[in-house]
Amino acid sequence: MDMLQTIDVGLVVLDKAYNIQVWNSFMENHSGLVPTQVKDKNLFTLFPSIDEDWFKRKAETVFLLKNRSFIAWEQKPYLMRFKNYRPITGTEAFMYQNVTISPLASADGQIGHICIIIYDVTDIASNRKALESANAELARLSRTDRLTQLFNRGFWEECLVKEFNRFQRYQHTCSLIMFDIDHFKRVNDTYGHQAGDEVIKTVSEVLRSCLRKTDIAGRYGGEEFGVILVDTDTEGAQIFAERLRAAIEALTVRYETTTIRFTISLGVSALELGIPNYKAWLERADQALYKSKHLGRNKTTLFVPE
Repeated sequence: MDMLQTIDVGLVVLDKAYNIQVWNSFMENHSGLVPTQVKDKNLFTLFPSIDEDWFKRKAETVFLLKNRSFIAWEQKPYLMRFKNYRPITGTEAFMYQNVTISPLASADGQIGHICIIIYDVTDIASNRKALESANAELARLSRTDRLTQLFNRGFWEECLVKEFNRFQRYQHTCSLIMFDIDHFKRVNDTYGHQAGDEVIKTVSEVLRSCLRKTDIAGRYGGEEFGVILVDTDTEGAQIFAERLRAAIEALTVRYETTTIRFTISLGVSALELGIPNYKAWLERADQALYKSKHLGRNKTTLFVPE
């Protein structure tokens, strides 16, 4: 019993009615309840946060089959919510726990009690979460354009391929917008590349404010952008494009002591049967974009097959 009191794991013994018979020092220290307070008390009365039905299903298999049962923190973060006192992982709100439920046989071989062993695995859980968070951030950075925080060309083009393939199967409505900043070279030559970067960032901010959750926007390269409008026909895409064009036209970008005004030109192409591949779809939107340029810029042009 002295050993059970000093080990650095929680140890609880329950009878078949789920009344507590043993409660070691680990449990006392973390729960604030001394053994005399919990002896012969029902586990679920003392800890109502425990899912009674779920725990009984786990425990009944131990009583019946006389085999151990395990609960990993990935399945359920904890059995009893204890505060986390770990100095290194002190940012965690609670103690993460692995739990083992073992049968305890009496002299006649009957299982009248079960033993719950609770392991503090907060360090392991915290490190795993930090690693997963870092991997998620690396994945995000690998598909994000650093200047605009939009998708980069590689990932955006992967999305374009997926939408094209989805159309081939389901024929859902989908439209593509390609646009770029008018006379952007003049902005760079007149005000400098840092001012040009500020213009690009401002365009991306306005674009993000116009997007729905299902829309997919990316920086295609330099001052050119692409937007995939899922479940949007030509009319809806034109409305989106005109709203974006008008918002950009009304903008004034201030860089240091300089005021910069600019416009964008846009091309729209709806996805249709007969388009052989995603590159042809992209080419149609580009053709419409360059027609907007030819017609005087600051325009939206729909692709119309000749």
